[in-house]
Amino acid sequence: MLIALAIIIGFFLLVTLLPMSYSQHYLVRSCDFVRLQVFYIASFVAVTSLFLLWQSSAIGYVFIALTSLLIMILQGKWIYPYTWLAKKEVQSAPKHIDHSVRIMSANVLMSNHKSEQLISLVDEHQPDLLITLESDSWWENKLSVIKKNYPYYIECPKDNRYGMHLYSKFKILDAQICELIEEDIPSIHILFENDEGLQMQGHFIHPAPPSPTEEDSSRPRDSELIMVAKALKNPTRPTIVAGDLNDVAWSRSTRLFMQISGFLDPRKGRGFYNTFHASYFFMRWPLDHLFHSEGFKVKRIKRLAKYGSDHFALLTELSYENANQESLEDKPEDLKHEEIQELAMNKADKRKVPRFEEKL
Repeated sequence: MLIALAIIIGFFLLVTLLPMSYSQHYLVRSCDFVRLQVFYIASFVAVTSLFLLWQSSAIGYVFIALTSLLIMILQGKWIYPYTWLAKKEVQSAPKHIDHSVRIMSANVLMSNHKSEQLISLVDEHQPDLLITLESDSWWENKLSVIKKNYPYYIECPKDNRYGMHLYSKFKILDAQICELIEEDIPSIHILFENDEGLQMQGHFIHPAPPSPTEEDSSRPRDSELIMVAKALKNPTRPTIVAGDLNDVAWSRSTRLFMQISGFLDPRKGRGFYNTFHASYFFMRWPLDHLFHSEGFKVKRIKRLAKYGSDHFALLTELSYENANQESLEDKPEDLKHEEIQELAMNKADKRKVPRFEEKL
């Protein structure tokens, strides 16, 4: 048992230490995803080691328990901001305040053909903006039934699992479909106006994940995040970024996105809201995100019911009150230049994120 526990904890110590490097190989970056699971496993090993130490008094169990504790501390540092024990980064809106925008983000899984379940969720929760990811022409056809309630829509079907559709109850004043980093991987950018006449920007992205079947490096994904962050820094109007980032909330690249942009994460202090994988409760992490500029308050965040996809849909309801709040992340001037450059990609400068500048 001592040898088995030593091998297990040694492996998870390696998984804990690898992401500290700047390597962008998918095997290294995938270690970011399982921080919560590693924390739980280390906790279990620590308790087991202490119990066996009490049973046998073998000194080896002391080292295993101490290593487990070290892993828990290192992993806990990353995931703590998303627990209920941490400080909320975004204030809660009073119950009587009307919402400014309700956004539902759903990675439909292109091979999933249970469209009626997603449509049922849309009818139940009535989002103002619905963004679908991995939606192809089949999904476009099935979702056409909701257009009676969503007069504004942008359709970008693709059969490569990077299709994207946007349906809006609010008037879309301007819109652009971009391929920021890689061809055939689109993003949707809109300028819209809510019922109170407040103009807002929405930027919806779905970069490719680092994986053996997609990209062997996280560079394209990280480059798109950094590109969007730089473009949207100091926005002139309320701005929202949402989508399946193929990255977890606590990773270095996501934190760097927030540091550069100054955007806020309404999940901090409220919970993980793990949206993937819908079928395996023991392997879930927060893969779908919504970030916003200062001034919003949170009415609610909710992970919705299953609808046949490998993702849960995420519903976020915000009110805009020009609240005085700022990111808990370090300020951009504290960033190391080499850290930004390491995640940058030369060709990222060739394509631009639309800012929808105000016309004089």
